[in-house]
Amino acid sequence: MSSANNILVVDDDKNLLELIKMRLESASYAVDTALNEDDALGKAKNQVFRISIVDLQLEHTNGIDLMEKLHLINPDMPVIILTAHGSIESAVKAIKKGAYSYLTKPFDAPELLLQIDKALEKQTLSSEIKRLKGLLHEHYDFSNIVTRSEKMRRVLNQVLRVAKTDSTIYIDGDSGTGKELIAKAIHLSSNRKDKAFVDINCAALPESLLESELFGHKRGSFTGAITSTEGLFTQAHGGTIFLDEIGDMPLSIQAKLLRVLQERRFYPIGAKNPIEVDVRVIVATNKDLEHEMKQGLFREDLFYRIHVIPIHIPPLKERKEDIPLLVDLFRKFFGKEMGKEIKGLTPQAMQLLLLYDWPGNVRQLKNMIEYAVAMSQQDIITGDLFPEFDQEIIPEQSLTPLKEAKDSFERNYLVTILESTHGNVSKASKLAGKYRADFYNLLKKYHLNPQDFKKKGLTSS
Repeated sequence: MSSANNILVVDDDKNLLELIKMRLESASYAVDTALNEDDALGKAKNQVFRISIVDLQLEHTNGIDLMEKLHLINPDMPVIILTAHGSIESAVKAIKKGAYSYLTKPFDAPELLLQIDKALEKQTLSSEIKRLKGLLHEHYDFSNIVTRSEKMRRVLNQVLRVAKTDSTIYIDGDSGTGKELIAKAIHLSSNRKDKAFVDINCAALPESLLESELFGHKRGSFTGAITSTEGLFTQAHGGTIFLDEIGDMPLSIQAKLLRVLQERRFYPIGAKNPIEVDVRVIVATNKDLEHEMKQGLFREDLFYRIHVIPIHIPPLKERKEDIPLLVDLFRKFFGKEMGKEIKGLTPQAMQLLLLYDWPGNVRQLKNMIEYAVAMSQQDIITGDLFPEFDQEIIPEQSLTPLKEAKDSFERNYLVTILESTHGNVSKASKLAGKYRADFYNLLKKYHLNPQDFKKKGLTSS
């Protein structure tokens, strides 16, 4: 059994401990058990556990207190709480305090194994994302891969899955969404991370210079070629080449690139002998290349050669829940760079950012925060430091406090789900991704009665 799958089980019932241990070991987990808090904490200090399963009601303490102490030793370790039927409310409290999930006794072995698999999968993804962000922070000024949006978490999950392969990656998304950052993240997570990462914007150079830049040239091969020059493909040998804005690459160079991708060899301009290269290719575009193909502006055979593993970066307007995180990141970065202590934004300023559609995406937000930090004469950013916005669109006095706005959104969301499920709480809680008990708490918070929506459903049917 692999020590990488160590599980700590804590319960003052010896028989239950042995039963859980037997079932988990039969599923190839390494299991250690503890009958009390002291025993559990001692074992947690001496070895690393991937996950803990803790009974809510122990003889001399409760599982929530023990969980908090375990998290002081290993903050990233998921904890599953075991509870009796009458203690659901306490289990919900445990979730709010940081438990991964809870199981009600008696439970089925498959249900326990499913919870463990999900917890380990989430822990693995979280640790990989943390490692990825650490690599980016180490290599670049700062990482703007901060997210709480599900769309971006799916993107990062894709990055982690494909990084170790050598397959060609096709990244598409609007300008300013962070395509280059994702390309660098893939490289830094790959087996090529110790080799070169070279990048070029295919829209930035004219046709004659772009060909030379990509493939190199021999001395005297054209006017001005006074020395031989290595191209980017040669420089990227063993590593990764990132072709940004590939949709703007001239058709003549597209043909040569196609041959390079097929054969992994090419002729520098003016050369008689080919050069063979081992490179991982990542391309990016903000254009609809399928539309470009129909217009005859992009080669169909090249499109299918590069469109191997597509990754779509969503625009900022589709992940506005990330805006406060990004603002905080940029505020701190530029504050440190400019030697200014900016503590935050006024609620009105933040609401302006949340209501805007961001045509320039993350890059525009970054520039706007840099401007606001530079121009601010106090330790807080106000809405008048965002000149791009028409302040009359959202008058200062009409702005809703952020908490009220969030509560209003949450209530409307619950109403929509209840209407779509005709008041079926089981279906509604699944759609919302909430435990049934948590969902009932939300309904109670907003004084919503599922029965009212059942009547609506019957009336409309």
